[in-house]
Amino acid sequence: MAEEQSNSVTINIDGKDYSVAAKQNLIEAAKSVGIEIPHYCYHPKLPMAGTCRMCLVEIGMPMRDRATGAPVLNEDGSPKIGWMPKPAIACGTTVSPNLHVKTKSPMVTTSREGVTEFLLANHPLDCPICDQAGECTLQAFSFAYGKGRSRYRDDKNVKPRAKSIGPRVSLNNERCVLCRRCVRFCRDILKRPVLGAVQRGSMTQIDCYPGQELDGNYSMNVVDLCPVGALTSKDFRFKMRVWFLKRTKSVCTESSVGVNTTVWSREGKIYRITPRRNDCVNDAWMSDSGRMIYKTVDDANRLAGTRRGESAVEFEEAVDAARALLSAGTPAFVASGRMSLEEQWALKKLAASFGGKVYLAKTLDANDGFLISEDRTPNRRGALVSGLVKDFELADVSALAAAVEAGEVKTVFVCGEDLLAQGFTQKQLKKADVVYLGTHRNATEAEATVVFSGRTVFEKTGTFVNQQFRLQKFDAAIPGIAGTRDELDVFAALASGGNAAADASVETIWIGMRRECPALATVDFAKIPDEGVLLDAAPWAKIAFPETGSLLYKPATK
Repeated sequence: MAEEQSNSVTINIDGKDYSVAAKQNLIEAAKSVGIEIPHYCYHPKLPMAGTCRMCLVEIGMPMRDRATGAPVLNEDGSPKIGWMPKPAIACGTTVSPNLHVKTKSPMVTTSREGVTEFLLANHPLDCPICDQAGECTLQAFSFAYGKGRSRYRDDKNVKPRAKSIGPRVSLNNERCVLCRRCVRFCRDILKRPVLGAVQRGSMTQIDCYPGQELDGNYSMNVVDLCPVGALTSKDFRFKMRVWFLKRTKSVCTESSVGVNTTVWSREGKIYRITPRRNDCVNDAWMSDSGRMIYKTVDDANRLAGTRRGESAVEFEEAVDAARALLSAGTPAFVASGRMSLEEQWALKKLAASFGGKVYLAKTLDANDGFLISEDRTPNRRGALVSGLVKDFELADVSALAAAVEAGEVKTVFVCGEDLLAQGFTQKQLKKADVVYLGTHRNATEAEATVVFSGRTVFEKTGTFVNQQFRLQKFDAAIPGIAGTRDELDVFAALASGGNAAADASVETIWIGMRRECPALATVDFAKIPDEGVLLDAAPWAKIAFPETGSLLYKPATK
């Protein structure tokens, strides 16, 4: 009885007892103890369908005497298990105390072999050219449960190939195993039932409803969901085999939601971005627009090298010129919510060394109600955590525009932002000397006296603080392109007159941050888990943040 009231239960899988979380799906419970139950239609973030029948297992419970209620025992004194006469789907079974499961019995193996044979009856033999090769569960389970030969002698059914069902997704219906994950995602997650199953029997196929297409900003999630090669991304299609690609954990910079991502790269080139599951932030989804951010790395407007006026100069000369401008009078510093937490802390130190005030840019837009928030930067809250600014209103860039107009500020150090987009006029921009550190060209960079070329989120390591005040880590996926410098190196060089030593490393900066930032006092950078660390947001409870909510975030009520 005590076990039933606790958060875990004991179940028996293939003759061995395991302690698993209570009220858990059997597939997930088995996975948590290292046992795989094959499946196609089941997905932990979608409603259960039970259509593929690949997850069939035998289940039973200890028997009790109907008259007395006493346990029925075997001759050796062990509980006698009453097994169900037919296999049951694991995806539709919730674990309960003393549940017994067989995942390797002859009945289970025969069931899986039968399902596999039926799936392969009409499946095309195009694994060598299929984009899903290397990620295909049908491939994996066919190896485990396929017979190596086919008893099917009729012609295979021919279904539409490479059909465009939206601007970013292509459908090969002949590969489809009708798991209907894509259908359930559109219907139950997006609340927009675009896809459905049409025709009947062996000719059943997935298609868009008449007059509709799979558009919208979350259409590519169905590609991630597809267990075979039926749904493919037009952007990634035929570009690279997945086993050649390196996977790097990262965080989407599209907004303050902080969607967890995986960056897929090879030899310094990024080929795609996919969502990384985080049940506290984004479940297993991300936007299509967030997937395309990797293209900014090789964008035509990408900056490379250092510049003074109109001339390209060496890094050391640019550092000397910038230091001279910052030392000539009281400078101002414009920070960005796109900077990492480490960069914001380093900028705070740099601003203090020159006696300048820090302003914080803001970029706001509409909330899509799902995974894109009003704040279109990933780390504006990091400016509070790092101590870069104390209050958003007091650090608004509009106040800096007035100070430049009045002649009170002669030099402005800008980190990746366009001051014209922040409310400056062209006249105000020309009244100050601008030192610009960023990754791409813009109107502010064009007017800058000194320019440093920085690196994108894919080319460096650091942390962001999302709208929940959740600290999340991202790693460098590719080396920085030629002519660029890590922003931390630039800050260190400016602070020390060109002698960028150990202070430029993330690990060293964290020593200082833990000492000076109360919210980070107990956080070890090297041990930040994949799901992130939820920081204490109490010190900033009175600040009015722009976000009105997203998939797994609801703002605190005032």
